[in-house]
Amino acid sequence: MAGQQGRGNKFSKLKYEERVRDEINLALRREFADSRLMNVSVTHVELTQDYSHAKVYWDTFDVSKRGDAKEAIESTAGRMRKLLSGKMDVRHTPEIHFIYNSQFEDANKIDRLLQDPSDDEK
Repeated sequence: MAGQQGRGNKFSKLKYEERVRDEINLALRREFADSRLMNVSVTHVELTQDYSHAKVYWDTFDVSKRGDAKEAIESTAGRMRKLLSGKMDVRHTPEIHFIYNSQFEDANKIDRLLQDPSDDEK
């Protein structure tokens, strides 16, 4: 209850995190013309207890362009917060902190290890 003060109990924390994730992913596709964001996906959002800060975990399908994607997504933070403010029915929109999450890269490494048994024989 304490984490939802000023929000009219409209969202549980988990639902709010999911909505923030979905809205950011949608905005990345529709609101930003930066080609470096084409393969970026927000994978998870964690809000602080008072909802004032959001850790937004992201990944890219094209690992070779991770540095460019990092620069591009971090440059969206201010505008992204403003866009969220217009989409979400809350008093205060959290400050956004983008954090790289290598889940796609990790999954690809695991797939390669599982699919190539000849590596064990070398």
